[in-house]
Amino acid sequence: MASVAHCLFCFEVLAAHLDGRTPMSLAEVQKSWAEYIRSTEPEPAADDAAAATANTKASKRLPALRRVTEASSTSSIASSSASDSTLSLGPDTPATSEEEEDADPSSPPTSPPLTSSPLFVTWNTISPRHGGHASLRGCIGTFEPQPLEEGLSSYALISALQDTRFSPVSARELPALECAVTLLTDFEDAAGAHDWELGTHGLRISFHYHGRRYGATYLPDVAVEQGWTKEETLVSLMRKAGWVGRKDRWAEVELDVVRYQGKKEKVVYGEFKRWREWVEGKGK
Repeated sequence: MASVAHCLFCFEVLAAHLDGRTPMSLAEVQKSWAEYIRSTEPEPAADDAAAATANTKASKRLPALRRVTEASSTSSIASSSASDSTLSLGPDTPATSEEEEDADPSSPPTSPPLTSSPLFVTWNTISPRHGGHASLRGCIGTFEPQPLEEGLSSYALISALQDTRFSPVSARELPALECAVTLLTDFEDAAGAHDWELGTHGLRISFHYHGRRYGATYLPDVAVEQGWTKEETLVSLMRKAGWVGRKDRWAEVELDVVRYQGKKEKVVYGEFKRWREWVEGKGK
C-alpha cells in the first residue's frame, strides 16, 4: 500500500527539482523516515519492551498487494479529478526496482515486498483561510505497473508541472501543498455500470459515441469527496471523458467499466519540512 515515505519521496523529488539539487533515493527516504520515527518515539518501559519489539516486527509485515489483472502493453497516463480530462498515452518506463522495506530475518517468510504498481500522484493546495480545505493542484498517473522508484519520481514531476489544467507548481507554493500517493490494485471487469462500491472502487470507463472512442477515470476517493451517488459519478465521469449527450440519456450509452481499488496515503508540506530538517541535521 502507499506509505508516508512514498509521499515524502514525491515531495523530495519536486523540491529538489525546484532547488536544482539531486534528490534522495526512495530507499534513502524510506530508511531515514524509519529512523526519524524511531527518534521521535518515547522509549518504552522495561516491561513493555517485548511487546514493543513484537509490534515493530509486525508493522513491517506489509500485506502483499494483489497483482494487477489488467495491464496494457503501453503506459496509460490519466488525470483524475472532478475536472474534465481524457486519457492519453505515454512512453514506457524502463524496468528497475526498489525494495519497500528491509527484510527482518527473525520474521516468518512473507510475500515479496511491492516493487511496482500502477499509481497516481496528486498535489493539493491546502487553504488555512478555509479550514484546511484542499483544492486540486495536479493529478496524473498510469495504469501500467511502474517500478516504484521511477514511477513515483516521474509522476511527482509530471503531475506537478505538466497537468495541462494548471500552471506548473512553483517553489513558493511548496509550503501550501499536500501530496497524496495512490497505488492501484485489484483491477476487475465490472458486470455492469453499477457493479462497484462507493468509497471502495475507482472506475475506468471507455465507450463509443457517434463514432468516437472516449475514456476517463476517477480514483476511489473522488465520488465520496464530492458527495456523489453512483449515477452522478458515472455521468460526471462521462462528461470528464468528453461526452456531450443528454444527461437523462446517459444509460443508453454502452459503457465498458473496469473497477479497481487504491491504497492511498497523503502528507502535508509541514511534515515533509520537519523530516527534511531532521535529515539535514543528521548530515545526510
